[in-house]
Amino acid sequence: MISDHEQYMELALIEAQKAEQREEVPIGAVLVSQTGDVIANAHNQTITKTDPTAHAEIIALRRGAQKLGNYRLLNTSLYVTVEPCIMCMGAIIHARVSEVIFAAPDPKWGGAGSLYDFSVDLRLNHGTQIISGVCCNQSKQLIQNFFRSKRGH
Repeated sequence: MISDHEQYMELALIEAQKAEQREEVPIGAVLVSQTGDVIANAHNQTITKTDPTAHAEIIALRRGAQKLGNYRLLNTSLYVTVEPCIMCMGAIIHARVSEVIFAAPDPKWGGAGSLYDFSVDLRLNHGTQIISGVCCNQSKQLIQNFFRSKRGH
């Protein structure tokens, strides 16, 4: 039986595949309300938009805030195929997202436990619960295949 976390992560993986089709790093994100409604979904668009902040998480947060009419995304969950980077974790904390569920860790840029862990820094005004490893293998495979094809291996 597929858990709710896996169900939403599958939607994020579909978003990641959209990024890959556009030659973007295949990362997808889905913002979900407390009642289980999908508020927003997005994929990386840094190349398409020539915008270094156009990460899947940032775009999903922006769309969610617009839809809800509030930058505070209280009682929401953000599903991401790769651990949010330090920039995205900053935005997630500012938006007051309740929990982040990610698939694969990012040891080079991860801001939710791999490199830094902003989610538990008591100096910040908000904490975010982190759940990792949901559909990890699928996400890792997608990322690894993408970079292998870029390197010509």
